[in-house]
Amino acid sequence: MIKNILFLFISLHSIYCISQTEDLNLIPWPREVNIRNGYFIINSNFTISVTEISSKRVKVATTKFLQRLSGRTGIFMENGFAFNSSKIKNPSLAITFNRIGKLEIYEDESYELKVSDTKIYIHANTDLGVIHALETLLQLMTISHDNYYFPKVTINDKPRFTWRGLMIDVARHFQPVDVLKRNLDAMAAVKLNVFHWHLTDDQGFRIESKSYPKLHELGSDGLYYTQSQIKEVVEYASNRGIRIVPEVDVPGHATAILTAYPEIGSKDTIYNIERFSGIFHPTLDPTNEKTYEILGGLFGEIANLFPDKYIHIGGDENEGKHWNENENIQKFKKSHNLETNHDLQTYFNIRLERILAKSGKSIMGWEEIMTEKIPTSALIHSWKGVNEGVPAGQSLINAAKKGYKTVLSNGYYIDLLQPASAHYVVNPLPKNNTLTEIEKARILGGEATMWSELVTPLTIDSRLWPRTAAIAERLWSSEEINDVSNMYKRLEHVSFRLEELGITHIRNRDVILRNITNNQNIEALIKLTKVYEPLKIYTRNKGGVEYKSYSPFTLFADACTADASDAIVFNNLVNEYLTTKKTASKKEILIMLKDWAANYTLFLQIQKSSPILKTIAPLSKNLSAISKSLISILESKNKKKSDIENCTKLLIEIKKPVADVELVIYNSLKKLSYLWSNKKVHIN
Repeated sequence: MIKNILFLFISLHSIYCISQTEDLNLIPWPREVNIRNGYFIINSNFTISVTEISSKRVKVATTKFLQRLSGRTGIFMENGFAFNSSKIKNPSLAITFNRIGKLEIYEDESYELKVSDTKIYIHANTDLGVIHALETLLQLMTISHDNYYFPKVTINDKPRFTWRGLMIDVARHFQPVDVLKRNLDAMAAVKLNVFHWHLTDDQGFRIESKSYPKLHELGSDGLYYTQSQIKEVVEYASNRGIRIVPEVDVPGHATAILTAYPEIGSKDTIYNIERFSGIFHPTLDPTNEKTYEILGGLFGEIANLFPDKYIHIGGDENEGKHWNENENIQKFKKSHNLETNHDLQTYFNIRLERILAKSGKSIMGWEEIMTEKIPTSALIHSWKGVNEGVPAGQSLINAAKKGYKTVLSNGYYIDLLQPASAHYVVNPLPKNNTLTEIEKARILGGEATMWSELVTPLTIDSRLWPRTAAIAERLWSSEEINDVSNMYKRLEHVSFRLEELGITHIRNRDVILRNITNNQNIEALIKLTKVYEPLKIYTRNKGGVEYKSYSPFTLFADACTADASDAIVFNNLVNEYLTTKKTASKKEILIMLKDWAANYTLFLQIQKSSPILKTIAPLSKNLSAISKSLISILESKNKKKSDIENCTKLLIEIKKPVADVELVIYNSLKKLSYLWSNKKVHIN
C-alpha cells in the first residue's frame, strides 16, 4: 500500500514538473530541467558573488545581467556590479567556475544552475558556461501580479554541438559595427558561439589592408572596417564567448579584389565593383605568382587580426569561364597535369593552405574545396541541397567519412525567408546515420547564413530574428526537443526580449510603414504584414537584376517578415475547423475574416498619402473581397453560388505575387472556399 502511494506521489510530481516546465520560455531548451514548488523573489538587494578567478567575460556578463534585470523589472538595484566572493557574505547569486575557457572547438560550455527560495547557484567548468547560465537565468525570470521572481529550479545543461554559428554577409550590403555588436549580443542570448564574418565578395571588399590599401580604397565604396574596428569587434565577441571566423572568398566572387588589382585576374579587362546579385565570372588567376604574393600579404594581416584557428577561403561557385578563355591558364593546366578546372582550383586551395599554415591557421571552405588532395586539417562547410543535385546534408556525411571536420548550413539559409519550422526540423546528425562514433565527432554543428543581397542595416534584424533562435535550439538542444508548436510559443517570448539588446526586428516594421505612408495611420498596413510575407527562396529579385546594391529596401516587402503572426493563427484555426467542425474555431475564423474585410476601408483612408500605396492596394482590396464572400458562406445556411464563384475568381488573383509579397493564408482561404463546392481539397 505504501509503495503504491509513493508511486502515485512520484507520478503526480512528475506530471506537475512536466506541466510546469511547459510554462518556461527557454530557448535553447536545456538538457535537464527539474522545477519544484517555490520561487526566489527579486528585490533591490540582489547581489552577485564571483569566484576569485579573474574573467573579463564574467565581469561583462554579470554587469550586463544586472542592467537587463533592472531594466525588465524597474527595480533600483543597490549594487550594479558583481563582488569577488571574499568580499560579500550571503549573495543572492553565487557564481563559481574552474578556469577561463578557450574559444575553440570542443571546449566545455556546460553549466549547473540551481534556484532555491533563498539563493541562486551557478557552477561551470569554464567561464563560457557561466555566460550561458546567466542567459538561462534571465529567460527564467517570471512576473506575477505582485512580484518579479525566478522559479525554484535545477538545470544541468550543455550543448549538443560545439559549432553553433551565424554567418553575416557584409559584402553585398555593408553592416556597421553597431549592427554587428547588437547581433553578437543576440547570439549570446541564445547561446550561439561562432560569428562567421563574410567580408569580401563581388560587391565589396570590407577590410582595411595596410599592405595592399587599394583593396579597401577601390573595392569598398568607402564602406569597410578599419583594423582597429575589427579588433574591437573581435574583443566584443570574445567577451560574449563567441569566436569569429573571417571569410575572404576566393578565387571566385572576386570582382571587388580585381577592381583594385586587375593584374591578378584571369581576364585582361577593366573590373568594376558589381552592383547586381548573382554569380559572376571574374576570377583570380591561380597560375600568376603575384596572386599568391598579394593573398599571402593579405592573409598574413587577417591572421594577426583574428585569433581563431580557422580562416574561411570561400571557394564556391567558380564556373571557370575566364579560366577556359585564358590560353596561359590552359597551358599551365596541361603542364601540371591538371585535367579540370576543379583540379586547378584544388592546386590553388593547396597553395592557400600552405600560406595559412605559416601563420598557424587552417582553412575552412564551402564544400567545393573538398577533393582527395586537400588535407584533412581543412574544415568543410556543407551548403548544397537537392536543388544543386546533391542530397541535403550528403556532403556533410561524406566529409565526416573522409576524415574532415564539417559544419552544416544546408537547411539554415535564413535569407530564404522560410518559416522557423522549416529550419527547426533540420538535424545535422539524425539518428538513422551510418557513421562511427569517431566520424560523428567530426560533425561539429551548423551555421545559419544571412546573405545580404536584399538586406540592409534597417532590415537585417527582422531577417535574422527570431528565426535564428529556432536554429540555435536545434544546435544546442537534444534532437528529442522537436515540438514545433511549443517552439513557436517560446519563440514569441524570446523575440520581444531581444529588443532589450537593441535588436530592431519588431520596431523597424513600423519605421518602414511610416515612411511608406508619409507618417499617416499605419494600422491598415500592419494588419497586412501579419498575413503577407516576402517572396521566398530567391523569387524576389529573380536572376539578381531587379535590385542593385543601392536600390531602395524600404518597401512593403521589407516591412513583412517570415512567420506572419496572424497567418499562423488563421491556418491552424482553419485546419482545426475542417478536421473537427468545432463551433469555437468557426467563430474565431469569422472574427479574423471580418477584420480583414473591414481593413480595406482603413486602407482607402490613407491611400492618397503616398504614390507607393497604389502598388499595395490590390493586397488589401482582394483580401477584403474574399473575406466578405467567405463570411457570407460561413454565416448563411443557404450557400450562394455567386459567393462560391466569386471566391474562385479571387483565389486566382490572390495567388499572383504583388509588390514582392505573397498571401500565406492562401491555402486556408482555398480550403474554406472549396468546402461547399464540388472540388476536392487536401487538408494538411
